[in-house]
Amino acid sequence: MSLADTAIAHIRELIRSGELPPGARLPPERRLATEWGLAPDATREAVEALAATRVLEIRPGGTYVSSREPRLLLAGLGVANDLLRDDTLLELCEVRRLLEPSVTALAATRISKAQLDEVGRHLDAMCEARDHAEELSRHDVAFHRAVAAATGNQTLTVLLEGISGRTLGARVWRGLVDDGAADRTLSEHQAIYTALAARDAPLAEAAALMHVSDIERWLHNCRTRTRQSRHFPHMPSSSIERQ
Repeated sequence: MSLADTAIAHIRELIRSGELPPGARLPPERRLATEWGLAPDATREAVEALAATRVLEIRPGGTYVSSREPRLLLAGLGVANDLLRDDTLLELCEVRRLLEPSVTALAATRISKAQLDEVGRHLDAMCEARDHAEELSRHDVAFHRAVAAATGNQTLTVLLEGISGRTLGARVWRGLVDDGAADRTLSEHQAIYTALAARDAPLAEAAALMHVSDIERWLHNCRTRTRQSRHFPHMPSSSIERQ
């Protein structure tokens, strides 16, 4: 373990123990370095690393412990996923297939009338954007975000958003090259909405599984067809991925 890693472990323990609660100001780096028997540079490096992961916030006047809200602490997941190679898309799709059906089933047991209406509005917008792949995908993302939000579980929502966002470029590309993709996408989302409206968790889980498995199969077929090139087909980046 490097000296910086040792300093990170010390700071994390101060936060975990409650000695440094959310919003608390971190003691001066030199003081911490002296207490822990470390070089000031190691402590500074630790602070910078924890600030990069949103555990700490460096502001005028000092360094503070963040709010520790899941949306803040897990925000780096989406950025990290964006940096993954294209050939990891299938792995992300597998993770999404494990998470999203369960999230959708949970949403079916908790969704309110207002939340269901929001999901329905995004479904209507998807229908209107049937012939515009990027616009359809924009509302596709919003549809699933609204479903996840209906669970009331912020951690699940952020995790799923970070994973599914990386597959958005592939979904846009599929919409551009696959003539039947829009019709299947709309049909699958309608099935999810119908299950949510019925508050039928098993049906919602099955509908979501069918949906995420469809894009996974498409990506798998793409890789199979291009295996001789030794590279997974590059999906064009989308201007809507971070909107």
